[in-house]
Amino acid sequence: MSEEKTITIEVDGQSLETKSGTLLIDVTDAAGINIPRFCYHNKLSIAASCRMCLVEVAKVPKPIPACATQVMDGMVVQTRSPMAIAAQKATMEFLLINHPLDCPVCDQGGECELQDVAMGYGSDATRFVEGKRVVPENNLGSLIATDMTRCIHCTRCVRFGDEIAGMREMGATGRGEHMTIGTFVARNVNSELSGNVIDLCPVGALTSKPFQYRARAWELTRHTAIAPHDSVGSNIQVHTRRNEVMRVHPESNNAINEIWLSDRDRFSYEGIKSEDRLTQPLIKKDDKWSEVSWEEALEAAASGLKEVAADPEQIGTLVSPTATLEEIALAQKLTVGLGSQNIDYRLRQEDFRGNSTAIPWLGQSIASLESIDSALLIGSNIRKDQPLLAHRMRKAALKGAKIQFVNPLQLDLHFDAAQMVSDPAGMVHNLAAIAEATGGLHYLTEQVDVGEEHKAIAKELKNAESAVILLGNMAQSHPDYTILCGLASVIAKATDSSVGVIPMAANSVGAAVIGVIPDHALNALTMLESPRKGYLLLGVEPGRDTNNPALARSALNNAECVVAVTAYRSPCLEEAANIMLPMSAFSETSGSFVNAEGTWQSFAGTTTSAGESRPGWKVLRVLGNLLDIEGFDYSSSEEILNELKESYCGNLKVTSFGAAKGKIRSAVTGLIRIGETPIYASDALVRRAASLQKTKDARDATVARVNSSVATAAGLSDGDKIAVVQGEGRAKMVLKVDAYIPDGCVWVPAGVPGSESLGDQFGEISLEKV
Repeated sequence: MSEEKTITIEVDGQSLETKSGTLLIDVTDAAGINIPRFCYHNKLSIAASCRMCLVEVAKVPKPIPACATQVMDGMVVQTRSPMAIAAQKATMEFLLINHPLDCPVCDQGGECELQDVAMGYGSDATRFVEGKRVVPENNLGSLIATDMTRCIHCTRCVRFGDEIAGMREMGATGRGEHMTIGTFVARNVNSELSGNVIDLCPVGALTSKPFQYRARAWELTRHTAIAPHDSVGSNIQVHTRRNEVMRVHPESNNAINEIWLSDRDRFSYEGIKSEDRLTQPLIKKDDKWSEVSWEEALEAAASGLKEVAADPEQIGTLVSPTATLEEIALAQKLTVGLGSQNIDYRLRQEDFRGNSTAIPWLGQSIASLESIDSALLIGSNIRKDQPLLAHRMRKAALKGAKIQFVNPLQLDLHFDAAQMVSDPAGMVHNLAAIAEATGGLHYLTEQVDVGEEHKAIAKELKNAESAVILLGNMAQSHPDYTILCGLASVIAKATDSSVGVIPMAANSVGAAVIGVIPDHALNALTMLESPRKGYLLLGVEPGRDTNNPALARSALNNAECVVAVTAYRSPCLEEAANIMLPMSAFSETSGSFVNAEGTWQSFAGTTTSAGESRPGWKVLRVLGNLLDIEGFDYSSSEEILNELKESYCGNLKVTSFGAAKGKIRSAVTGLIRIGETPIYASDALVRRAASLQKTKDARDATVARVNSSVATAAGLSDGDKIAVVQGEGRAKMVLKVDAYIPDGCVWVPAGVPGSESLGDQFGEISLEKV
C-alpha cells in the first residue's frame, strides 16, 4: 500500500496540512474549527443525512456536507461564508419544524446538541404554522426511555446497532416527515451495549430510563472512575448530586473502552441504594442479629479471629475479585499476620491441579485484539462475560479474522465464528484433537479422534500471522481447567500463538499480581472441602459467588467464627456469619483495579459511605491494629497503592500453565450441569440493580435449559416446572427447550436466586417434574 500523501488545504483563511483522503470534518475538528453536525460521529459510518455540516468549497456551485467530503490538495473551504451560514440556518429551520418545544421537561436539556446548535443557527420565531407531527411512544425496555417526537432522524442509533453492537434492533420506516425510528414489531432493545444510544442521541429522543426526571445536567458533579465489574476496566464518569449517584457515563479511553460502555457498567449503580445495604455493624447473638457500635463489632471480630488463630492453619480468607486492590492487599496482610497463608480470590474455580502461581491475564493489550488474524476461545461466552472485549473481537472478525470456539453450549454471537460444541468432557477431547492436529503432544491417555473440523482450526491458527488462544469464564469453572490450560499451551506453542486468560472480574489480575494465590497453602476450594474453624470474608456472598454454594454454606455454617466485611446483607450471609462489618460500596471508596491487560487504574470516592459503613481498607486497617499486626498504619489508600506498586507493578509475564496431565473429571454417567454465570448475576452490585434485572438477559437466566432429546428422555416439555437436583440440593425452575444445549447437558445458571443450594457449576445433576 502506498503511503498517504500530505496535502495542504485552506479553511476560513487558515492553511492546514493533512493526509490525502481525510474527511474535511475530521481536519477541521483537529484544527479546532467548529462545524455544526448531528448525524456525524467519528466511530460510526457516514450517513450525511442531517445536512447540518454544509460548507462552501471554492469552485463548487452549492454547499456540500463536510462529513462526507474528502479533502484534496489546494481545496479552499469557507465554513462561515454567507452561503454556508444560509445553508446551515435553513437546515436548522427544517429540523425544528416538527421538533416539540418541550426543553423544560426534556431530560436532554442542558446537554442537548440541538439546543446548542439552535442557539447559533436557529431563529427566534418560526414561519411554520401547520400542525406538528406526533410519533407514538416506543417501549424499548427497562433501560432506555423514548420520546420519538423529538427524533431528528440522524440515524446514529440505527448505525450503532448495526456497526458496533452487531444487532440491528432499530431501523427507519416511512418517508419524509412520516419517517420514524423504532424496533421491528415493537420489540425491546436487548443488546448488552444498548445504553450507548443514550450518549449517541443528539436530542432527547433516547434517554436513560433509570435517570428519567431525576436531575438536570447542570446540577450534576462529574467524577472519573473505573467500572467495577468485568476485567476490561472501562473508564467511566460518575455523575452525582447531593451525595447520590445519579447516572454513569463512559469516559473516553481508546486503549481500553474507546467511548463505549456495557449496560452492566452503566446501570449497575442502582444497586448502591439497595434495600440490602448493610449500614450498621451487626453481631449474631443467640441466632439473632443485633446492631452494635463499631468498637464492639471490631473488638468481637478481632477476639474471634485471634482465638481461632491459636492454630493459624484454621484461618481461611476468601476475597471477592471485585474488591479493590488496597482492600485485597490488607486482607492478605491480615491473614499472614495471623500466621496463615490460606487466602484466595478464585471463588468460582473448581480445578486447582495446575500451576497455581500463573497470573490469569489476557497476555496482550485489549486494543490489539482487533488486529488479530485468528483466535481460539475455550469455554467462553465473551459477548456476555466481557462485552467490550467481544466488541474488539467483532472488529477483528469484520476485518476477516477467523474466530473459533470450543464450548459446552452454542452461543448467540454478533460476529461470524466457528463453534465446536460438546459436553464438558467432550471439550477436553476436542481440544486434545486440535492439539494433535497441530503436531503437539497432548499427554492424554484416552484415544483422541482428529476430525476435519479439528484440522481446520489447527490450520487457521498455524497460517495466521497473529493468533491468540484465550480461556474464558466457563473454562475457569470447568472440572478439567488444568487440562484445558495445558492443551491451550500445547496448541499455542505448536502454532506460534499467544495464550491468555479472559479474567472473570475487575480485579482478578490485581489479586493474582500481588500474590493472593496460595502456593503451599489452601486454595478456595480446599478451604471449604476441609473446613476451617474461622473465616474472613471480603465482599463475598457464599450462595452466589462460589463455584459450589452448597459446600461453601456448609463449611461456613459449621465454623466457629466467620467475620464478613460486606456492603450487603443476604440470607446466605446472615446464615453463615457471626459478625458483619459494613463496607463502602462502589462510588463510596477510593481504590485501584488491574485490568485484563495488566493496566493499573485508580479512582477516588464520589459519595460518602451509606450509614455507618466505612471503606473496606479502613475496616481492615483497624482490625489489623486491634490484632497487633505490624504494618497497618496507613492514612490513605494511596499509601497502600504506592507500597504495592513498588513491590508488584510490572509483575506480568507470558502465561505458563504446564503440561496437560491428569485424569478427566468432567465425564459423568448421567446429566451434567453447565453452570454459566449470567451477565447480570456476576457480582453483588449488579444483582441488585433493579433495571438490569428487568432485562431479557436477566429474565432468561431464571430457567433451566435442555435440548429436545434430553427433555423427551426425561419426560419433560417446554415450560414444565421442574426441580434441579444436585447432591442434597434442590432448585425449582422452569424448563426451557433450547437447541443450543448439547446432548447430556442441562444449562443451570449460577449466582441467581435458587442456585444457592446447588453444588459445582459443572457437576452431575438430575431433573424432576414438580
